[in-house]
Amino acid sequence: MRSIQGVIKFVKAKGVPVVVYEPTLDAPEFFGSEVTHDLEVFKAGCDGIVANRWSDELADVTDKAFTRDLFKRDFG
Repeated sequence: MRSIQGVIKFVKAKGVPVVVYEPTLDAPEFFGSEVTHDLEVFKAGCDGIVANRWSDELADVTDKAFTRDLFKRDFG
C-alpha cells in the first residue's frame, strides 16, 4: 500500500483531485481523499485510474487505467 500512497501524494500535489476505490475500507477518507465503494460510479467519474495490480474489472476502462502490472501477472 505504501507505493500507492506516494502516487496519491504526488498527484494531489499537482492539484488533481483523487478518489480512492476500496470496497473494504470502512472510512469516508483515505489520506484526505474521498473513498468510494461503488466501482461503476468510480470508473465513470474518473479521467484516469491508477491501480497496483491489473484486475479484469478494469477491462472496460483500459483506455484510462494505468498499472505497474504491465503483463497482467501480478495477481494476489
